[in-house]
Amino acid sequence: MATDDSIGREVTQGIAARDARDAAVSDRPDSKAAGKPVKTIQSVDRAFEIIEILVARQQPLGLGELAQAAGLNVSTCHHLVTTLVERGYVLRTGRNRGYMLSSKLQELAERSQRKLDIADITSATLVEMAEELGMTVQLAVFDGMFLITKFTVAGAQSVVKEADEISKMRATHATATGKAILAWLPEQVVANVISENGLQRFTDKTIVSLSELMDDLRLVRRNGYAEDNEELREGVACIGAALRDESGTVVASISASFPAGSLSGEQREFVIRKVTQYARELSGRLKVSRY
Repeated sequence: MATDDSIGREVTQGIAARDARDAAVSDRPDSKAAGKPVKTIQSVDRAFEIIEILVARQQPLGLGELAQAAGLNVSTCHHLVTTLVERGYVLRTGRNRGYMLSSKLQELAERSQRKLDIADITSATLVEMAEELGMTVQLAVFDGMFLITKFTVAGAQSVVKEADEISKMRATHATATGKAILAWLPEQVVANVISENGLQRFTDKTIVSLSELMDDLRLVRRNGYAEDNEELREGVACIGAALRDESGTVVASISASFPAGSLSGEQREFVIRKVTQYARELSGRLKVSRY
C-alpha cells in the first residue's frame, strides 16, 4: 500500500499528460447523436471513473493507487475522493488503508426500483378502496425533497377536484399524504424538506409555522393517520396514512379525499378506520412482495 511520502512516485508521466486537461468541459462522441461531440463535465466524469475503479477492485485502495488507476495527479484525486466521502459514496478506511465504496449506490438503486414497483403492487387495492369509500384515493412517495403522486383513482361518487401536481410537489406540509410520511422522518430531515420547499400558504388553514407543523406531526404519530382540513384547497379534506416496507420504514402514503364538512362524525371515523386498515393491508403486502 502506498504511503503519503511515496504517492508522488507512483504517478506516471502519462498521468501528468492526461491531467493537463484543465478545461471544465471536454468533447466526447455521443453515440445517440451520430458521432457528434457532446459537452461533458470533466470533474463529474472523473468522479464516476473513481467510483468504477473502486467497484472493480472490491478492496480498499490508497490515494496513490487510486490516482494512478484513474490517471490523475494526487491533488486532483484527493479533492474528488474527499467530495465522494462527504457525499457518502466512498468510505475512508483508515490513514494507510485507503478508500472503498460505500453501500449508498446500492441503496439508491433499490429505492429507484421501489418507486417503479409500488404503484403496480398497490393499484388494485387502491381501486377497491376508492370504490368502497366513493372517494378519490391517492398514493404518494417522496422523491428527494418532493412529494410525488404515483397513483390516483376517483370513486364513483367522488366530486373532489384535486390540486395540480406541481403545487402538491412542494406542499408536504399541507397534504395528508405528505404529513403521513413526514411524521416518521427524523426532525432534521423534516427541517431540510421544509427548508427546500418552504411553508407556502395555500388557504387560511395552511400551517405556515415549523413549530406548529412539528406539533401536527406528533399528532400524526400518536393517532396513526394524517389530516388535511382544507389546508391545500378550500372545500377539500383528506385523511392519509403511511405505508411501511419489510423493515418497518415508511416508504409511501395513501389518502382519501372528500368535500370538507360533508361527513358526520361517525362517517369521518369510518373513513379513518378504512384508510388505516388499507394502509396496514398494503404494508403487509409490501413486506412480502420483494418490494
